[in-house]
Amino acid sequence: MDDIEAIGGKPEPGTLPVLRHDRSADEVEALLALPFAELMFRAQTVHRRHFDASRVQMSTLLSIKTGGCPEDCAYCPQSARYDTGVVAESPMPLDAVLAEARRARNAGATRYCMGAAWRSPKDRDLDAVVPMVAGVKALGMETCATLGMLSAAQAARLADAGLDYYNHNLDTSEAFYSRIVTTRTYRDRLDTLAHVREAGIRVCCGGIVGMGESRRDRADMIATLASLPSHPESVPINMLVQVEGTPLDGVEALDPFEFVRTVAAARITMPRSVVRLSAGREQMSDEMQALAFLAGANSVFVGPELLTTPNPAPDRDAALFARLGIRPMPA
Repeated sequence: MDDIEAIGGKPEPGTLPVLRHDRSADEVEALLALPFAELMFRAQTVHRRHFDASRVQMSTLLSIKTGGCPEDCAYCPQSARYDTGVVAESPMPLDAVLAEARRARNAGATRYCMGAAWRSPKDRDLDAVVPMVAGVKALGMETCATLGMLSAAQAARLADAGLDYYNHNLDTSEAFYSRIVTTRTYRDRLDTLAHVREAGIRVCCGGIVGMGESRRDRADMIATLASLPSHPESVPINMLVQVEGTPLDGVEALDPFEFVRTVAAARITMPRSVVRLSAGREQMSDEMQALAFLAGANSVFVGPELLTTPNPAPDRDAALFARLGIRPMPA
């Protein structure tokens, strides 16, 4: 039988629903197939049980090392295998990273994520990243990094530096994965997540939709995330941003309602996680974003760019949040 979180019911007074870690793809696919109004009701019921529905966590993402990645992720303009106009650069200097972090903090961001286009960082690469983590932490912000695959020792080193979150997305279902990436395996991704969790760092892990995958693939991805021993504390749901020169440029666009359904399924199956409306917001209408917030999204990236792709301008976000009565989530 479905648990009370999934059916949108209310727990007994003084109790909380049991947090499940045994979701099946069949169960999530059934959620995705619900009538839209019913799915929104269930997601909003779960969301309000655990969060203030008018609060959204604000993060900023900075590319500290852009381009030249040896991997072949079909969606990524930073792959050295594709001609996308992205130029490989050296890591940013520490002072520049901290200056950007201060700017983000002053604009209202409470979490700062640093991304580097590496398949897996070398230990000498972490020599540059560790002081960045410590410096951002000293500014009073939550710290997050996405650097590729990590060993257990590297995860422990980042934890010692004060890293709060590590982002490493599953991207899609295990069945569809080899059509998107061939230079690493699904097990590689799960191993990195395990190293991060064992080091005591909170996990940021979600996926990308609109890459030509089926609804079953989206259900399988959500079920995998929701069946981890501990749910990711942060679950980014990205809409594919098509970039000329990548293999996925020109793929058929996903129905916006299907994207919102995916957000709702993530909210229902991972009720205490922060679900981030992530890449692709620049292409979304205000109405689509509003539905995603209604479906349980309660985090966004703010700032004009996400690594190498556009993000809504601050004034557009401010206007939308004002119209919807959305306020920043406290740090």
